[in-house]
Amino acid sequence: MSHGFTTRTLDITTGTSEAVYDLTRECASFLADVAEGRDGLLNVFAPHATMGVALIETGAGSDGDLLTALHHLLPADERWQHRHGSRGHGRDHVLPAIVPPHATLPVISGELALGTWQSVCLVDTNKDNANRQVRLSFLG
Repeated sequence: MSHGFTTRTLDITTGTSEAVYDLTRECASFLADVAEGRDGLLNVFAPHATMGVALIETGAGSDGDLLTALHHLLPADERWQHRHGSRGHGRDHVLPAIVPPHATLPVISGELALGTWQSVCLVDTNKDNANRQVRLSFLG
């Protein structure tokens, strides 16, 4: 039996430097409030043109490795046609094509069904905007 669709918007401060922000606890808290032990899907959506959602191991250096890889792929320099904001900001607008601004994840018995080392993370390379929102939606 489905109880429908529930959404919560979170206000997140990612800071004024590039960040991989672990959102896993916020996802688990949301599911504890709304899933009531049901199976379903959790959608995580960042309604921003310069941020992505990634599943990645955190705390063992992978988050820093991801930012380093993005620097190699998307250098913060003057090559970008999109030129407002801080130096190289145009790359921030290309980021969501590589790290999509959403993820849909399985929920089993009311809990997020992640792999052992997976965390749900926001990837924010935009130093000009520290105040972000994330929409969590549960369908189950």
